[in-house]
Amino acid sequence: MIETANQKTPLHALHIELGARMAAFADYDMPIHYPAGVLAEHLHTRKFAGLFDVSHMGQALIEGADHATVAAFLETLCPADFLNLAPGRQRYSQLLNDDGGIVDDLMVTRPPGADGALRLVVNASRKAVDYALIRRRLPSSIRLTPLPEAALIALQGPMAAATLARLAPGDGLETMPFMSARPARVMGFETFVSRSGYTGEDGYEVSLASSQAESFARILLAEPDVAPIGLGARDSLRLEAGLCLYGHELDETIDPIEAALSWSIQKRRRMEGGFPGAGRIQGALANGPTRLRVGIRPDGRAPARDGAEIVSPDGAPIGVVTSGGFGPSVGAPIAMGYVARAYTAVGTPIGLVVRGKPLSARVAALPFYPHAYYRSQARNG
Repeated sequence: MIETANQKTPLHALHIELGARMAAFADYDMPIHYPAGVLAEHLHTRKFAGLFDVSHMGQALIEGADHATVAAFLETLCPADFLNLAPGRQRYSQLLNDDGGIVDDLMVTRPPGADGALRLVVNASRKAVDYALIRRRLPSSIRLTPLPEAALIALQGPMAAATLARLAPGDGLETMPFMSARPARVMGFETFVSRSGYTGEDGYEVSLASSQAESFARILLAEPDVAPIGLGARDSLRLEAGLCLYGHELDETIDPIEAALSWSIQKRRRMEGGFPGAGRIQGALANGPTRLRVGIRPDGRAPARDGAEIVSPDGAPIGVVTSGGFGPSVGAPIAMGYVARAYTAVGTPIGLVVRGKPLSARVAALPFYPHAYYRSQARNG
């Protein structure tokens, strides 16, 4: 079936003007690539700065009387420690079902100067499911407020910080710690900026009013190092960075430990539990999961796509590829997938069934391409 799109982001007209090839994604008409093509866009982001339209993502606020109240509520849905999240800091976590499976992965920010509020960014394809889940659990003292009139623009790459610093001189955006967030006035626009993103590069995500998004994007694109980047390169960048994509590496049958996301569950929550599926997740932490997300390097040049069967050297089924393709910065095919526990060690030989034929491969360390997040002033949050 051909997916059709019913919604457009505030930058839709700009994408068309820039010559983007558009396609449906999560019910939105989104740019897959521009005339330069996926390869050029990928390499530009690694060397300079890429502008990504991520306005299809869901942005929302959870608000209550104070931080402790709101954090305690969200901790009944997610395994991260939000109680100790400092003002102006951000955490990656997961919404869980009753069995500990991942309903969605999301970013949670505690805005500075707004005691009693947590800001969420959730996946476009899951926001209706997420909001319904949260509303079913909401006590009367807490409210969920989606922000459909807020656009979201990501600026990613080694020149992202210098670019924003030129456009907001004296604001200190270039020295913001990784995984921090705060309001900022950029080029006269009132924005909420986080130093985060999903490419493995240094960069920012900028939330602002939808009515101002196109003007903001045009100013960024006029900068010498900035180019528009579509979903094709966004996917190859996040794959090289070893980052999960919902519907591929994550779904409601997979728990965070199987997904190799145990780092996102802080010590207090591991010990205390109190989140959905805590028994399953604590058991997997203690004893190891029966399957695990791993990196995969095919030995040849043929890529393995999602859905390809993974087999042991003697041909027994041991898992499945969840994402795969060519890594432009790696210069070789790469993939991620789930394999049985006995085959998770880096260097383990495995086979990938491509077009009915087993191709030799090996388990590889993640990420495939080194992360370049801004770390010099980062602190635990």
